[in-house]
Amino acid sequence: MDLSTLSYQKFVQFALEQTKLRTTLTPLPSQEKFKSLKANDNKSVLNAISFCAPKIRLLRSLTIEDSQSMLVLDFAAFSKPEYDAPIFCANAFTTPSRSIVVLDLNPLYDVTIHPDYKEKYYKKLMPLSEKYSELLPWGGKLTSESLKFFSPIVIWTTVASSQLVHDVLFSAFVDYFKAWLELIDEATDEKDESLVLLNREAQHKYLTWRAEKDPGYSILKKLFGETLAKDLVRQFLFDGVDSLGSKTFLDYFPEYRLENGTVNKKRSMVGKSYETRPWNSAGEFIAD
Repeated sequence: MDLSTLSYQKFVQFALEQTKLRTTLTPLPSQEKFKSLKANDNKSVLNAISFCAPKIRLLRSLTIEDSQSMLVLDFAAFSKPEYDAPIFCANAFTTPSRSIVVLDLNPLYDVTIHPDYKEKYYKKLMPLSEKYSELLPWGGKLTSESLKFFSPIVIWTTVASSQLVHDVLFSAFVDYFKAWLELIDEATDEKDESLVLLNREAQHKYLTWRAEKDPGYSILKKLFGETLAKDLVRQFLFDGVDSLGSKTFLDYFPEYRLENGTVNKKRSMVGKSYETRPWNSAGEFIAD
């Protein structure tokens, strides 16, 4: 597959255009800090943007494009803690041979133990996962540890790269992002401060997990060096991990603690892996 014919920039532009139709986007300082980064290989082109809006704490995108070897999209959008809306998440890693994709409205609260949250946000969205299940099939093993951060409509796939796959992925991105914008439009701010604090902690827990487990860190480290890679992860991709709360990764996930008090770097520690989609078409968890 010739990657020079593909780009994730139209995904980002679509999201920005759609968001601007509904609200006012304000650039964040992190955009200025990271937008001019140069890769060590002098080939990869990085584009970094970040914004906030009245209901949106952070909308940010990182794309890395090397037309010979890889294309990367890391796009996410977080509501402010006054809302318990899901987190929009689009991650894609494309090489000439394979495309690995995660597209989801990540739940703020684990839907396997919070059925009311699942009912509130995902019941009417279940047709989305059915729409793309054939062209973007389940990608194989997904651990139960990761599963708590995914929703019943998650697209998790690894497929041969092609123009068709890229076009289908764009269609899915459009549908999922429009769905997220609708949820944000409909969201009403929480007046109970204790619930706002719960939302804040839930978002911080998510950020803490993602910052520690980011599968793209090795690529960032190779392209920009260890220091800049860490800054990109904590100050841009998962901005808020150092400001929304003070708990550490081991506070949230003590099962990863080694005897010397450091974090076990293994990708998975406990639980089973799911070879097939663990939810049915109604969003019910079926893989106990």
